[in-house]
Amino acid sequence: MKRAIWPLQRRVMLAFSMFALLLAALYGLYALVFMYAVEDSFFAATLEQEAVAQQRSQAQSGQWATPRDDFVRVYTRPEDFPPDLLEGHREEPWRNEFAGQQGRHYHLLEMRAPDGDRAWLAAEVSRKLVVRPMRDQVLLLLAITSGVMLLLALGTGYWLAAKTTRPLSRLVARVEGMSPERLPLGFAREFGDDEAGVLARGLEALAQRVHAFTLREREFTRDASHELRTPLAVIRGSAERLAAEPGMSSAALEQVAHLRQSAWQLEQTIISLLSLARESEVPDAPACVPLLPVLERVVVEQSLLLEGKQVDVDVDVPRSAVIEVPATVAHILLSNLVGNAFTHTQAGEVHIGLHGDRLRIANRGEVSDSPVDATGTVNARPGSSGLALGLSIVRRLCARYGLQVDTRQAAGTFTVELSLVRSADQGGPATASR
Repeated sequence: MKRAIWPLQRRVMLAFSMFALLLAALYGLYALVFMYAVEDSFFAATLEQEAVAQQRSQAQSGQWATPRDDFVRVYTRPEDFPPDLLEGHREEPWRNEFAGQQGRHYHLLEMRAPDGDRAWLAAEVSRKLVVRPMRDQVLLLLAITSGVMLLLALGTGYWLAAKTTRPLSRLVARVEGMSPERLPLGFAREFGDDEAGVLARGLEALAQRVHAFTLREREFTRDASHELRTPLAVIRGSAERLAAEPGMSSAALEQVAHLRQSAWQLEQTIISLLSLARESEVPDAPACVPLLPVLERVVVEQSLLLEGKQVDVDVDVPRSAVIEVPATVAHILLSNLVGNAFTHTQAGEVHIGLHGDRLRIANRGEVSDSPVDATGTVNARPGSSGLALGLSIVRRLCARYGLQVDTRQAAGTFTVELSLVRSADQGGPATASR
């Protein structure tokens, strides 16, 4: 399943929003850390000042004095600590800050007298705390600020994305419906000198080249249709008149027959190529044509290939059969496949019939070398280049219109099957064709 891709404008907005949200969260974290650090530094400085006064008193009178602040106490033994402070101190004696029970919070500082005695200053600061009582309000303020920043980022991202992607969206609208028959020309002047303008000028130059190439191809197709078929018709007519001349030797008549057959094959190849070139301009919309009339016309046209051969042709196709391609394409496919069967059958029978939704063409009898190998690759032998090219055209048409062509050989019978119904994967490659 193909993953859906968000438009560029939405992705820019999302990037701005995520950046703003991350920035607000980061600065909010910094603000909380700073507030806690300032508060803890205040209590630590208070204990440090008290410790200096206590050590001075100890040096003068040999006793610890009463602390100046009522929330500070002096303890000469850890056992005298409040129970919640004592429990925390025993578990982690290196710490100087402890959370007590029922909301109490302690800061602890160890002192040493000149004679080596130890004492501890403990400050229960729960009534002096500033940050913790207002922590919920601070978090709410940070959340509101983050929301405002997010809305501002969305608005800024939308404005910037719209401004940035507007030329690209116009360019996409221009080239979205491009085809060789409908090429937008002269649109690059609507864009500036930014990246979209550079892309527009490049696409316009490419469109102009494609347009010129398409015109040249159409002109060549039109000219070749006349310039090539007319001389070939003259060659075939001259060969037929020459074959009717009295006194021709058998060797000369055989050469004239080869000339007629080669001219006919070349004419069929040219017709197929020109038809395929013109067919590229026809939409790939589904089309159904009756199969039997096209097949009967093809058999008559290809019957020249059976001259001098003992070959029977059996056509068993109902009139209701249809093939899901345009009539021109059906004629090209059948001409190449039927002509191939006639060419490679020296004696016996060519049977053409239906097998389900597939047209089956079977060579029964004396069959010459197959034009395809075991892998379905065309065997281009001397004198058969026209047929090889015709089979290449069959494969191209089958791949384009979603048809399949299968070949198999068994018990002296070579069989070709052409599907008459398009497969679900219309653009997939066809199987090996004969």
